Amino acid sequence: MVKKKQLRLIAQMARKIRAYRELKSRPRESQKYALDYETLKRPHTGKMLPVLAWQDVRRETRLFSLLAGMRMFGVGRMFTRKSWLEEHPELSYWQITKVKVDYTAENMDHGKAWGILSHKGKQESEAKEVDKAIYHDWRLIPKHMEQQFKEFEPLPEPPVRYVPYPPLLRAMMLAQFKKAHGSAATEEPALPSRRDVLLNKDYFREQEKAAQRKKGTPV
Repeated sequence: MVKKKQLRLIAQMARKIRAYRELKSRPRESQKYALDYETLKRPHTGKMLPVLAWQDVRRETRLFSLLAGMRMFGVGRMFTRKSWLEEHPELSYWQITKVKVDYTAENMDHGKAWGILSHKGKQESEAKEVDKAIYHDWRLIPKHMEQQFKEFEPLPEPPVRYVPYPPLLRAMMLAQFKKAHGSAATEEPALPSRRDVLLNKDYFREQEKAAQRKKGTPV
């Protein structure tokens, strides 16, 4: 007969108390990302911002610094970034749909925001959390320019160019094709010179999910 394991209520309560204390002692985003604009250091970590960010910190604004001074915290308004305007001619912007403000911050200029991203004229179907909201390069799109951003059509993508494979690899591929199909290949194998892979968080999550599906779950 299997002996039932006795519950250690005091140990369980102690674990919950420790977890609660760790959660309460964890710094908030307003403390973690606070910035001393005179020394350009973060007081929580004592680290100085990169030199390339100094100019933007002095001239540009964070997203929540703009949202904090707006009606309804900017829900429904459109925002873009200085880096997007400088890097490519296609227009990109976020349209804010939801804002969760950290009311413990001194000026309520910290929190999380969600919206619909339109990147280079291509609008995403679902809203997601706005990333890099603490960067000092956000700009509010004036209302008289919102229609211009919405009506922007993406530029046609250039055709993909192909280059021939190296001679040894070409011979191996032709031999493998002939062995698999029993006849010689009619088309010359070519390698595309461009591969569009967006290396963001969603891409790596999909890679991890695919690897887990291949491994399966332990029984």
